[in-house]
Amino acid sequence: MKRERKWVSLNIKVNAVIMVIVLVLAGGLAGIAYYVNGDRTDRLFKDHAAQEAAAIAHFVDGDFIGRLYEALTDETYAEVRLEAVNTGNEQLITDWLRERGLYEGFEQTNETLRIYRDKLGAASVYLQSVIGNRGVNLVDPSEDMFYVGSVEISAEEFSQYSTNERIEPTVSTTEFGWLCSAYEPVLNSNGRAVTLVGVDISMNDVMRERRQFLFHMMLFSVCLMVLLYVISLMLIRKIATRPLGMLSKAVDGFADARDGYTEADIISLPIHSRDEIGDLYQEIRSMQGRMVEYLNNLTRVTAEKERIGAELNVATQIQADMLPRIFPPFPDRTEFEIFALMHPAKEVGGDFYDFFLVDENHLAMVIADVSGKGVPAALFMVIAKTLIKNRAQMGDSPAQVLANVNEQLCEGNESNLFVTVWLAVIDLRTGKGMAANAGHEHPILRRKDGLYELVVYRHSMAVATMEGLRFKEHAFELHPGDSLFVYTDGVPEATNEHNELYGTDRMLEVLNRDPDADMESQLIVTKKEMEAFVGTAPQFDDVTMLGLKYFGSGAKNMYEITVDAKVDALSEVLAFIDEHAEKMECGIKEQMQLDIAVEEIFVNIASYAYPEGNGTATISVSERTNPHAIEITFRDSGIPYNPLAKEDPDVTLAAEDRQIGGLGIYMVKKSMDDVLYEYKDGCNNLTLIKNI
Repeated sequence: MKRERKWVSLNIKVNAVIMVIVLVLAGGLAGIAYYVNGDRTDRLFKDHAAQEAAAIAHFVDGDFIGRLYEALTDETYAEVRLEAVNTGNEQLITDWLRERGLYEGFEQTNETLRIYRDKLGAASVYLQSVIGNRGVNLVDPSEDMFYVGSVEISAEEFSQYSTNERIEPTVSTTEFGWLCSAYEPVLNSNGRAVTLVGVDISMNDVMRERRQFLFHMMLFSVCLMVLLYVISLMLIRKIATRPLGMLSKAVDGFADARDGYTEADIISLPIHSRDEIGDLYQEIRSMQGRMVEYLNNLTRVTAEKERIGAELNVATQIQADMLPRIFPPFPDRTEFEIFALMHPAKEVGGDFYDFFLVDENHLAMVIADVSGKGVPAALFMVIAKTLIKNRAQMGDSPAQVLANVNEQLCEGNESNLFVTVWLAVIDLRTGKGMAANAGHEHPILRRKDGLYELVVYRHSMAVATMEGLRFKEHAFELHPGDSLFVYTDGVPEATNEHNELYGTDRMLEVLNRDPDADMESQLIVTKKEMEAFVGTAPQFDDVTMLGLKYFGSGAKNMYEITVDAKVDALSEVLAFIDEHAEKMECGIKEQMQLDIAVEEIFVNIASYAYPEGNGTATISVSERTNPHAIEITFRDSGIPYNPLAKEDPDVTLAAEDRQIGGLGIYMVKKSMDDVLYEYKDGCNNLTLIKNI
């Protein structure tokens, strides 16, 4: 299937680039020609106008014009001209000029300007004084007498133009069209400029010809550029775009092959140019040859990798199956609860845990970490786990087990692998045990109603480091309600993206958030908190945890309260019993029976155990399994008294015929599944057992 192309083809891009270049060149060529032609024409007209203005200025009498200027700027002339304009009588101005002997000179000057205007074919020729951008016409053959001296100027303003500096000609557009204007000063006998000769030559025809020239130049440029455009496209298509298009299609065909690549798939095209495209074609052919070889090798490697991956998956499953994974592992044992988990860093790991009953009364616990990762560590782990379990089941102490396993693992250990081991054997009847630590992490212990704490002591060397090792072991004792937590270094040494270690402090903080929680919850929460801390950083080491909670005497989840042996404390005792009965999923009927029995026993203790009136009672609640039951024990140090020793009343008799007393304890025995009494260590111990 062809790949969808969302890009613009090279041919279109080249056409667009060439078109833009053609337009820019055509416009630039026409613009330059227009500018050069226009500039040359403007200079010719300016020079011609300036020469004519200079010639006219030479024939104008400067002294007369000076007298005329002074007369026309006199206040009396302003009055005469205003009257002439108002009455429409131009003769008033003529008479005023005659009276002052200026009219004949004015007419002679006017005629001279008219002759030059007609000779030059100019739009206008005039004498003008300039103030800024205002003009005062002194003589203008194109105007009526009403306009002579139509703008008054002062002597101060006129002095601004008493200069011999030449004024540059200009080309500009006016209400009369395009004009080329030149000015030349008229000098009096003192060499002072008294007025300006202005010559305006019409350039309307010239501007029309200039526009026609621009049009023809644009037309010529476009035709020339189109021709070059067509030739360029043909050459580029032949030299570049066509060979590149052939290469693109051939490469697409090669890339779309679905059944593998062979030598026949390598492209062969009629490209023989000795340039970059020819080099590209040869490089693509060479690359395809290498790709065919690479993909064929990759196919073989992939098949082999899939085979190895399948075998690793089987190995992973085998390794997982070797570890206890069904919880609870001993559902008929109520002395303890145990939970463990392992998460390898690779497909298979070097960590392992194990727990098993050595005999009816002894539990062995093992957690270990093999040096290294992957398959070698996993194989070493299998051997170490098997040897440890086999030797421990023979009844050896932890130190003897490790010493024997060390000798066997050192034989033929050319890979120099070793394993850190924590091994303990616990007597479930007494909670006493022996443990040996061969270079492993420090265990964590929690005493009942306390917090989890690190147990730090000297360790022995790791197993399989050298022959002839002797391992130290130490005794410990667990009491009902105590918990034990062991782990591998993958937990405290877990590292986040900032290269920070998780550490034992964080681990202890998580464990102590809810120290009474069951071991399964503790391990799962600890693992989740560790993973949250690590974040996106890769896992470098296996993570393994093993936890044990010891109950003793077949009970678990034991809770205890001590109160004053007074009837006022009954409500507190009942609230304590109800709280934990709900947690243990006790039914409403059974809970009511428990409340009645607890009330009977506690009121008897409060009423009769301490004649002096001062004493305490300790009530403990625990959960039993197989069958599921609640066990409640009352312990007081009052007068020794066994309520079970008293004979049960004959309930078949009428109330008045029965002896007083004994009915309450009789009802307790009937509503409970078992009631036990023991006087031990100076205390009365009465136990109620109710199946739920």
